[in-house]
Amino acid sequence: MTDVTPLDLQDADAQSALAGWLAAEAGANDVAIGGIEPLGGGAIHLHWRLDATFEGGSFGGSHELVVRAAGDATLAESLDLVSEFAVARAAADAGATVPEPLWCCEDASVLGRPFAVSRFAPGVAAAHLLVRNEELGGARPVLLARIGEELARLQTVPLDAPSLAFLSKPEPSPALAYVAEFRAALDAHPRPRPALEWGLRWLERNARPTEQLALVHGDYRNGNFMVDDDGLSGVLDWEFARWGDPLEDVGWLTARCWRANRFDRPVGGLGPREDLERGYREAGGIGDLDPAAVHYWEVMAHVRWAIIAIHQGERHTSGRQPSLELALTGRIPDEVEIEILTMIDEAERGEFGG
Repeated sequence: MTDVTPLDLQDADAQSALAGWLAAEAGANDVAIGGIEPLGGGAIHLHWRLDATFEGGSFGGSHELVVRAAGDATLAESLDLVSEFAVARAAADAGATVPEPLWCCEDASVLGRPFAVSRFAPGVAAAHLLVRNEELGGARPVLLARIGEELARLQTVPLDAPSLAFLSKPEPSPALAYVAEFRAALDAHPRPRPALEWGLRWLERNARPTEQLALVHGDYRNGNFMVDDDGLSGVLDWEFARWGDPLEDVGWLTARCWRANRFDRPVGGLGPREDLERGYREAGGIGDLDPAAVHYWEVMAHVRWAIIAIHQGERHTSGRQPSLELALTGRIPDEVEIEILTMIDEAERGEFGG
């Protein structure tokens, strides 16, 4: 766990420090802050929404902003906040619908930890609400196509983008790099997980070749889509971004573990694959949406989620971060293992797209 200074933006000193920093970044004479409220939903970072009124400068006027600060816990595969900000800006520059990244502060003397500021994106991101309320986001076929379009836009970010030089290329391939990473994680875990080991062996023996690397969001799923009455208003949480296979995000999005118990709706419990794939193809997505390939990356998604859940559960059981949510997450791998074995059996029988 990272040792950082506790942060409460309700504190007057913290607000004063933030206001002064914002004024300097925006070239404003003064900044008044109000309406601060914490936002939930982030597994790693801390979030607050606030109203900021800028006096003078090119950013003059009132704005709804979000402050995203480095949290007290990290996952091994997650980016630090400064790197995540760079990825979000690169995605926005490529035309992806990202809450506009405005400024990033690496100086811990301001708020005690790094933080970033973006525009506030209106809407709802809670996965269960999107699944239950079909009026959210407008017509579902249009929303799903838009989600596919966003992936295609993300994949236009060039591999040689100077701002993303900190992202390493997976060796020898995205699939085999994942297998090695997950196997090392299991080897370091005290409890045997034979079903996960079996899943890794299957993924290794059936590794899919990657013709062209692309920028991968890494957590592209229902729950990270901000949706309002007009449709998609923002793609959130870029801390797991990396260079990888174009189908990684597709497999993660359509994995059964992210369908909120609506297994008849493969795309995050929201609807059918066809609308997502139509939007992806029409926007120029570079991945071949072969059903067997997508199924492979769905198996990979389940193995990855199981290992993440193991680590999340250990944050609770070790006493580092007591949390009911983390404790419940630690129970997830058992049911995910059953799904992995089922999906491998389906693949061996040539049954895809379930």
